[in-house]
This record gives sequence, C-alpha cells and structure tokens, in this order.
Amino acid sequence: MWNEVEQRVQLKEIQDLVEEPVAEYGDGPRFGDLFLTRNRLGQGAFKVLVSEAYGKRYAITGESTFPVLEAAHIQAYGEGGPHRISNGMRMRSDFHKLFDAGLVTVTPELRVRVSGQIKDKWFNGKAYYKLHDQPLAVMPERATDHPDPEYLKWHLQERFVG
Repeated sequence: MWNEVEQRVQLKEIQDLVEEPVAEYGDGPRFGDLFLTRNRLGQGAFKVLVSEAYGKRYAITGESTFPVLEAAHIQAYGEGGPHRISNGMRMRSDFHKLFDAGLVTVTPELRVRVSGQIKDKWFNGKAYYKLHDQPLAVMPERATDHPDPEYLKWHLQERFVG
C-alpha cells in the first residue's frame, strides 16, 4: 500500500488517493500485532499536578479546552528532566508538539519564542507568530511551581532551533 501511495503522490494523483477508501487496498487485517511499551513511572501524577497548578488552563493563552491540553516537560523526561511541576507547563497539544520539536520555546523571562523555521519550511504559522514574544498568560499560584529558569534555559539552548 505504501508503494502505491508514493507512486500516486509522485504522479500527483492525490485527488484519486483522497477519494478512494483505504479499505479498497486490501481486505487484510486492520491492526498490526500487539507490542509492549514501557510506561514512564510517575507520568500520570505529573500530568495531574501540572494541570492543577495551572488551574487546568493553557499557560500560553489561558485557554481551558480540556481535551487538547497536556502537561509538557520543559526538559524532556527522557533526557534527565524530572517529573516536577517546575519542569512542566500546561500546553495545547499542537504547541506541545512544536515545543518538543524545538520550534517554539519559552524563555527564562517567561516569554514565548517562535522559530522562523515554521514559516521557512511550511510557509505557515500565523497562529503561532501571534504569540511570539508574549508573556505567559497563566502561572501557578505557588512560586515554587513556576517554570524553573534553568529548565527553560536548557530548552532554549538544547532544543530550540530558532
């Protein structure tokens, strides 16, 4: 199926691809084999604590649409970042993905920074560029739960691709 998709894209037959249901490519199984993954211990508690610290609101704009809000690690857990509220921020899922990819960051001064690569690579990003240089809209009540400047500095230096 992948080869056929590639051929159609190369032949610019995208309209045909969209109009034909995927099921027509075969009557084989719909799901692959089960596989095991490792859970990150403490991840569930981290999500709840970050959500509560930010009043269940998006740190960048204050939005509260629960289904799209996530707890993001500032310094990636897989790279030594701890499950601490001060190493987390409540983010909308799209912003979280851009944050993890290094295309957006939050400076130690708590201002949003958006990479020019979004526009350069995808000729888009208006919604994100509106947020560039804006301060965080929501902060945890307790100062000890605020984003730690050292984690923000790590993200800016190690992840952000300005």
